[in-house]
Amino acid sequence: MAPSPTNDYRNFAVTKGHGVKGLSDLKLDALPEQYIQPVEERLDMTKVLKKESIPVIDMSNLDDPNVAHQIAAAAEKWGFFQIINHGVPIEVLENVKEATRRFFALPVEEKIKYTQEQSPTNSVRLTTSFLPKVDKVLEWKDYLSILVSDEKSSEFWPSTCKHDVKEYVEKSEFVMKWLLKALMKGLNVDMDSKESILMGSTRINLNYYPVCPNPELAIGVGRHSDVSTLTFLLQDNVGGLHIRKMDTDTWIFVPPVEGAIVINIGDALQILSNGKYKSVEHCVAANGSNDRISVPIFTNPSPDDIIGPLPELLKNGEKPVYKHVLYSDYVKHFYRKSHDGKHTLDFAKM
Repeated sequence: MAPSPTNDYRNFAVTKGHGVKGLSDLKLDALPEQYIQPVEERLDMTKVLKKESIPVIDMSNLDDPNVAHQIAAAAEKWGFFQIINHGVPIEVLENVKEATRRFFALPVEEKIKYTQEQSPTNSVRLTTSFLPKVDKVLEWKDYLSILVSDEKSSEFWPSTCKHDVKEYVEKSEFVMKWLLKALMKGLNVDMDSKESILMGSTRINLNYYPVCPNPELAIGVGRHSDVSTLTFLLQDNVGGLHIRKMDTDTWIFVPPVEGAIVINIGDALQILSNGKYKSVEHCVAANGSNDRISVPIFTNPSPDDIIGPLPELLKNGEKPVYKHVLYSDYVKHFYRKSHDGKHTLDFAKM
């Protein structure tokens, strides 16, 4: 049942499990006040640079040393880049996008089985906003999050998307490993000895951003950097992702490119690289015309890994910028608060 004007939209979206998909389906004339962001948290379109763009790197020839060089350079200068001709079949990308749409088209009675309160496993959870119990103002986004590296939980994955999600993760693994190898080469570090900490666990999110009334007052995802080692993002053709240009208060739009994957450096890799590679603040604008989906894969250290600057980087007297922290403690700190830019990194700074 739709909420009456006097009822709480937060209760409808969060507690009853309708999410922003349910709110969008109501065809509201105005954005509920629970979603109206303070001015400083809205995306100021006057600060979006029209002529700036992140690198698009062609991976068709992996034997070309220039490809690895471009990747390391982009990780240093931008923290974000797109890859094309990466080897993940187009049909696999299209199938997982379609699977995402199928899941969010399910009746609320089906989807609510995967909310934190009802899911049979912590490794599969459906959430709206970011942290609805913490967020004072809610974000205009629903997402299903699956801990892929918990193989025991796969029996609980939604059947409507299980096959396509698995295939997307499996087909992407080689590319992620190759990217990390190139990034380690840029640090003069041997990838083989670091693979377990770089790729200790994997999570995938199916993100859904429905049409939003008054999108200029809302935010799809607030300002944050990822806690991952590396994020491997598939976006549809609607667009909405913006990244902060390093050391400025301006933003760069990341346009959808047919068949491309967006790659970004996470906090864990910034810490491991002692700040050479940069995680970058990013956000997603709400959209008043089209539903948008995206599917990020996060490759992370394992929860019980200790992360800190790699010892190879400190051999020549380079001073550590970060201390050693338990990765699960770092992630818990991230999930204790609403999105707040890159402040989570302060937890690991010397």
